[in-house]
Amino acid sequence: MRAVVVTEFGGPEAVEIAEVEVPEPGARQIRIKVAAAALNPVDAGVRAGGFGGAGRRLGLGWDVAGTVDAVGADAGWRVGDEVVALSYGAVKSLGTHADHVVVDAVAVAGAPSSVDPVHAATLPLNALTADRALDLLALEPGQSLAVTGAAGAVGGYAVQLAAHRGLVVTGVAREGDEELVRSLGAAHFAPGGVEGVDGVLDAAILGAAALEWVRDGGVFVGVIPGTHPASVRGVRTDSVEVRADGARLAELVALVDEGVLTTRVAGTYGLEEAGKAHARLAEGGLRGRLVLIP
Repeated sequence: MRAVVVTEFGGPEAVEIAEVEVPEPGARQIRIKVAAAALNPVDAGVRAGGFGGAGRRLGLGWDVAGTVDAVGADAGWRVGDEVVALSYGAVKSLGTHADHVVVDAVAVAGAPSSVDPVHAATLPLNALTADRALDLLALEPGQSLAVTGAAGAVGGYAVQLAAHRGLVVTGVAREGDEELVRSLGAAHFAPGGVEGVDGVLDAAILGAAALEWVRDGGVFVGVIPGTHPASVRGVRTDSVEVRADGARLAELVALVDEGVLTTRVAGTYGLEEAGKAHARLAEGGLRGRLVLIP
């Protein structure tokens, strides 16, 4: 089968399409025939060497939507099931950017019925990250939250999930994104930042600059593990370590089917065009995720 890999670190030109053996699922694992797999910034980070693994073949891709085509013992899924899943881990020999991928059964949820696999593939990593960040913030309904990068993939899901939880959301994004951000459920829009909010969810990775917007004793959560700024003024600071959680993913799938969450696709590429997709990602300015289709 084909798989998108890197064997040397670099820019989009480092992306390769390799012919590899079709993986077989072990106990409590399933194999998915990939219908679609989103391209995320973390994939660019792996490609550039940001997570280590020099001298190894590294597979790219975390998100997947597709069909179960093989199961291991005690997997709890059946061949033919339509699913989505998160293949966790930056340093792995094969990722979801491939014709097939094996994942742990506990990382899997049934696919949404209201969107196609291309849109469904944008859900796992980004929505789970936003959901986990809101758990870490632990704000109560009626409290105020600023979401940076509110027009982006993680930020957009964060705005929708936060509004669904009853938070008063201020979206922080570029001037031209106000209509989009408000449509996602933001009560306020502030391209230049805010003052005195109860919490900040920093999807744009602004760091200390966004920390200044939090009231004394508030809370700040970033989206890259271990990179949050140090606490000041009694502000609790933390960052997300996303987990492959099929049960939580199933709850997010239900929110897609209920219309609470909006999946957004910025463009699609064939698997063999993965290098072009990485180049487009590097250009920035996307409102949604690029998706690879085998």
